[in-house]
Amino acid sequence: MVAPKYLKFTWGLLRSALSRKVACWVFLSLVVIEVIIFIPSYQSRKRENLRQLELVSKELLWATRQEAMKGVDIQALFQKFANQFNADSVIEGGALYQASTGQLVNQFGDVPPLFAQPPDPQHPITELHSQGQRYDVASMTLGFTPRDQYIIVVRHDSSGLQADLYGYGWRIAGLVVLIAVVVTATTMVVVGRLVIVPILELRQDFLRAGEALTQAEPDREVALKTLALIQDDEMGEVVRSFHDLFHRTRSAIQARHQTEQALREAQLKSDQLLLNILPASIAEKLKQGERAIAENFEQVTILFADLVNFTCLSTQIPAPELVCLLNDIFSRFDALVDRYHLEKIKTIGDAYMVVGGVPLPHDRQGGAIIDLALAMRSALAEFNQDNHRNFQLRIGINTGQVVAGVIGIKKFTYDLWGDAVNIASRMESHGLPDKIQISASTYALVHDHYPFEYRGKINIKGRGEMDTYLL
Repeated sequence: MVAPKYLKFTWGLLRSALSRKVACWVFLSLVVIEVIIFIPSYQSRKRENLRQLELVSKELLWATRQEAMKGVDIQALFQKFANQFNADSVIEGGALYQASTGQLVNQFGDVPPLFAQPPDPQHPITELHSQGQRYDVASMTLGFTPRDQYIIVVRHDSSGLQADLYGYGWRIAGLVVLIAVVVTATTMVVVGRLVIVPILELRQDFLRAGEALTQAEPDREVALKTLALIQDDEMGEVVRSFHDLFHRTRSAIQARHQTEQALREAQLKSDQLLLNILPASIAEKLKQGERAIAENFEQVTILFADLVNFTCLSTQIPAPELVCLLNDIFSRFDALVDRYHLEKIKTIGDAYMVVGGVPLPHDRQGGAIIDLALAMRSALAEFNQDNHRNFQLRIGINTGQVVAGVIGIKKFTYDLWGDAVNIASRMESHGLPDKIQISASTYALVHDHYPFEYRGKINIKGRGEMDTYLL
């Protein structure tokens, strides 16, 4: 379990662009720092090795200078100096030069040139050349006169020095790389656990949070993984701030959704209430801002229905019971109106008014009204049987031209105006109990489909006598 988890952690660090950038910067920074430290160390080691070479000939040169100060011939001393070195020595050669003229006086082995003039016996001059394979040291001897002053140049084999420096350089370079790799890896493990992993988890949490905030069910709980990675540092503060922002945002969205839901429900109730009062097309016009709505309809069929002797009955039945009975009857009528796709206009007391062809055209308005009248009569018979009552209907129907619309700004209703409405009302009021009486205009529309009986002429106020028919 530990190995797969470690491999997953390592793979996540390698995939992270930020992790790779941090690793590169740490590695390069360590290499640069180590190189800066290495250069003085390399130079110091080089100087130390050169001083070791100088020590081989330094003591003899010092003894030579001391003998020369005693008056011993310098050339004899130089020859004695030359004879002390064998083939295994690091000294490969030497030369004695007159200080004043630079003339070669004596020599042995690989003769070094006089490459510089030492300022005094206490400060020899050195030169490393031939690609680091030779190291020459020029030293001034003491004398009583300028003619007694000589320069001794000793050549040393420094090839071993270069090999040592190369080996030292490679060892240091390897150590630098090793240290850089170890420190970089350690840094990445620490940075990975403290920064990279929380950032990667935070990125996933951002995606989860975005999905949670835009889903249809914002109340569903969301598991945010960075909750388990909260640290007591700046990264922890960022995570805590994100969690706080997420929960506050989700709470605000939830509150907004609840408000929107309440508004939708209120709007739905408002629309439903408006549709219970007005036809759908008229309600839509009112919602769009129209105020005075009126239309002329050339031919519509109007039905009036009235409960016979209901006024007298109202004095014999308690008011609450009476209202319940009336509500039951008219509710049954309302269902029938919807079934035949007609439009209920209003109820006045025990009177019930329906129209066909308003506000939308009806392909068989006359027939639909007749069917409604028959169904209303049957529905009332069922009501009487269920409630042990003996109610009767008078129904009157007329067809003609009307104006329909909505007027006013308070307690408005959709209503009809016109002579055809008055005639339909007279058809009902002059009708017979349990009968359906229609005018001649309606009869002309539907007489081929229903069995009518000619009743005769009745006197209509304002219109005189009119032909009527009974169904």
